[in-house]
Amino acid sequence: MAVASKKIPAPDKVTVKTALLSVSDKTGIVDLARGLVERGVRLLSTGGTHKAIAAAGLAVTDVSDVTGFPEIMDGRVKTLHPTVHGGLLAIRDDAEHQAAMQEHGIEGIDLAVINLYPFEDVRAAGGDYPTTVENIDIGGPAMIRASAKNHAYVTILTDPADYPELLAQLSADDGQTAYAFRQRMAAKAYARTAAYDAVISNWFAEALDIQTPRHRVIGGVLKEEMRYGENPHQTAAFYVTGEQRPGVATAALLQGKQLSYNNINDTDAAYELVAEFLPEKSPACAIIKHANPCGVATGSSLLQAYQRALACDSVSAFGGIIALNQTLDAQTAEEIIKLFTEVIIAPDVTEEAKAIVARKANLRLLAAGGLPDPRIGGLTAKTVSGGLLVQSRDNGMVEDLELKVVTKRAPTAQELADMKFAFKVAKHVKSNAVVYAKDGQTAGIGAGQMSRVDSARIAGLKAEEAARTLGLPTPLTHGSAVASEAFLPFADGLLSMIAAGATAVIQPGGSMRDQEVIDAANEHNVAMVFTGMRHFRH
Repeated sequence: MAVASKKIPAPDKVTVKTALLSVSDKTGIVDLARGLVERGVRLLSTGGTHKAIAAAGLAVTDVSDVTGFPEIMDGRVKTLHPTVHGGLLAIRDDAEHQAAMQEHGIEGIDLAVINLYPFEDVRAAGGDYPTTVENIDIGGPAMIRASAKNHAYVTILTDPADYPELLAQLSADDGQTAYAFRQRMAAKAYARTAAYDAVISNWFAEALDIQTPRHRVIGGVLKEEMRYGENPHQTAAFYVTGEQRPGVATAALLQGKQLSYNNINDTDAAYELVAEFLPEKSPACAIIKHANPCGVATGSSLLQAYQRALACDSVSAFGGIIALNQTLDAQTAEEIIKLFTEVIIAPDVTEEAKAIVARKANLRLLAAGGLPDPRIGGLTAKTVSGGLLVQSRDNGMVEDLELKVVTKRAPTAQELADMKFAFKVAKHVKSNAVVYAKDGQTAGIGAGQMSRVDSARIAGLKAEEAARTLGLPTPLTHGSAVASEAFLPFADGLLSMIAAGATAVIQPGGSMRDQEVIDAANEHNVAMVFTGMRHFRH
């Protein structure tokens, strides 16, 4: 049953006489406290915050002196008291509330400055179960929610970034805050507690191996507002979840313009793909355009890997995203800047390479500090009308699969290596996906077609175009291995691959017509293996 409102109008201006400061993150708190004291505000505080303010020589009252009750249970119980919550929740213009305050000796609290135990940091650092639980804040969220609910009379601050605005407003309005400001801070406060609870609930689901909790909430912190979204008429912003997975969300922008919505989406796709190739085994490069790879290769050097990736489709690579699995060096940087490129992302960048890329002022250069582990799980989510689709990350690795040779001819060692390479790339290509590869280099990529036959044909056409550009007598698809990220439902797709020159095929298998496809492969002396795992990507 809903609670009826007394319909008491909120005052526009409220004078801040008493403030409660209780923060885990002490950033700026002493300066804020000093600014409040200079304006005649009485300070209440707790624990470490009280010590920090008192150490600065500022007058501050311990909350225990107000409640008449000491902090107990290692500080778990200190602000959970009617004197505190009554001071935050009282409707100042309500006679009954005023009478209750007088009867119980409750003083109004006009400003609450609160941030929470660092649960996100403890989780990210891999804290053990008891330590992580101990960093679940109880009193903080309770006070934040109480203050935000009563924003008609109470100003709630949860972010040190808002301290200067508060002090400026108090100075401009003779120690008062405006209703619009209190509303805005209340909205921010509820968003903060919602995100905090989301992290906690998801941690519990992970710790207890609950795959589909009854309620799933995904929260984030605003990293930056964007000029627009996928298109100029769409608004957009970038939020980070706190997951410490190396990539676009955690990378340092070393130079260049702000990343756009599409830049971030494509850079994430590029870096997740290049991470499939271990840097200790060989340098690798992935070039992405519109979330699909247009070239992927390994090489004896990073420069060679880039050149081989570019050779697959140099036309589509124009204006693309380049991801590298090793530190960007000067030689590779010199070659990359010859092409118009939107973003380069690598684990690290040498000083010489930074200076070279700096010649292109608008080119974004990101240092991720490491590579994401493709075997580590996690969650991915996308919105649909009225809902969220949430799934575990596709962390399947072809090296971990038991490949089954289903044709009379088994693949050669080189064909098998190219099969695995192609299947890794196909995992990151929009379905339907067909990828030709030869000697650790993509030869042709067909992405996102409604028909797998069309994907195979497009990839073959791309290879023919690349051969003409490079002056090769035959496309690289001749003698290549080809991967399909899902099973081949008919032999026609296989025949298109054979027509392009493929001699070996890797696919999940599992079609009702598998035998028809196997028979066609045998007829053309093509080796085929089944993985038993598909990689749909929509």
